[in-house]
Amino acid sequence: MNNYLITDARIINEGAQFTGHVLLRNGLIEKIWPDGSTPNLPSDTTLINARGKWLIPGVIDDQVHFRDPGLTHKGDLYTESRAAIAGGVTSFMDMPNTAPQTTTRDLLAAKIKLAEEKSLANFSFFFGATNNNLAELQAVDPDITCGIKVFMGASTGNMLVDDPIALEGIFRIRKLPVAVHAEDESIIRQNLELYRKQYGDDIPVEFHPVIRSAEACYKSSSFAVELARRLNTHLHLIHLSTARELSLLEPPGPVKNKRITSEVCVHHLWFDDQDYADKGTLIKWNPAIKSAEDREALIRAVADDTVDIIATDHAPHTIEEKDKPYTQAPSGAPMVQHSLPVMLEFHHKGILPVEKIISKMCHTPADLFKLKNRGYIREGYYADLVLIDPDDPWTVNSHNIYYKVGWSPLEDTTFKSRITHTFVNGNLVFDNGIFDETANGQLLEFNR
Repeated sequence: MNNYLITDARIINEGAQFTGHVLLRNGLIEKIWPDGSTPNLPSDTTLINARGKWLIPGVIDDQVHFRDPGLTHKGDLYTESRAAIAGGVTSFMDMPNTAPQTTTRDLLAAKIKLAEEKSLANFSFFFGATNNNLAELQAVDPDITCGIKVFMGASTGNMLVDDPIALEGIFRIRKLPVAVHAEDESIIRQNLELYRKQYGDDIPVEFHPVIRSAEACYKSSSFAVELARRLNTHLHLIHLSTARELSLLEPPGPVKNKRITSEVCVHHLWFDDQDYADKGTLIKWNPAIKSAEDREALIRAVADDTVDIIATDHAPHTIEEKDKPYTQAPSGAPMVQHSLPVMLEFHHKGILPVEKIISKMCHTPADLFKLKNRGYIREGYYADLVLIDPDDPWTVNSHNIYYKVGWSPLEDTTFKSRITHTFVNGNLVFDNGIFDETANGQLLEFNR
């Protein structure tokens, strides 16, 4: 393990900015000096002059689908963690709808072993709920498992949880956050049948937010919130997509005071339904991208702390799969490499302060899931850090995309900020386009 002294960086952390220096030793942040002091360079330490750059904590993405095991033609724990690190994401929480699905402790242990062998970033895995695995859910270790994932909308295999008795049992588990994909399946099926009668399988993708409607989201989200409040569950509503759902959330404030927490994804902040005409099924996600009014309401909710976390729902599919007709084209798209550059554009456009972006992508995920010593630039914390050149424009193209599928819905988009260095546990894993793959990431631990 190398040691590093980062000097003259603009440190953005815990709602403040200051110029300073940071010493990384043995995988941890050993010392932070403010500007004006001159730290000595130890003999076994590499100097990195960060003048003109921003230093932030590594991004923690609480919702990704890295497709490993079983769906690795789309992505795997090596390729997608590599893309994540290129985008400043140092830790991720992966969803259970792989093949096989992560619905037993043995399968969770196998997935952890796979990540220890392949992932360049730090990792944790959601434990998948079904209608009949309550005993497994109750026995899961909360110190190494980020949360329970419940699909209350359409999903693969047997992961649609629609049994009221099973749901109540799951929501009674209080040692872990219960993350819910909330879309009402009956409404979606009725809407889909109406459009199938008119268009067959080749439904224009512009109708996706009508089929997977705001009504379907609200009906399912409101049911989840009602159940969680009755049973005192820590409910985490993921990928909110509508303005109406915001009325279900608790008043703005720190997550430590909330039992109902929430997440919004980058694509629901960046795109709206007018973009289907140009992007087509490339931006077909579940829940669907909806109206400009919904997008603007979600941005305001990030700004005023109604919404707690910004994540990606990174879900790669091959371009051949996405090119199929509407009913056959899968939902989801790759995003983890580009989430931080996208959100920094909101800062450059004067929409969101950079401190707010860092809070939602770094600090609050650590707080909400009670991560051990990550998410902040603090002495004694793991050295998961990112250096950014705030004024080095670049354009997304096929030559700089690291996803296994090789495409992005953001292709030809120009971003003002560039990630130049990413440290994971003190290792400089990404340095201006060059990867050091000699050290893998670690299993995340939680203080619960």
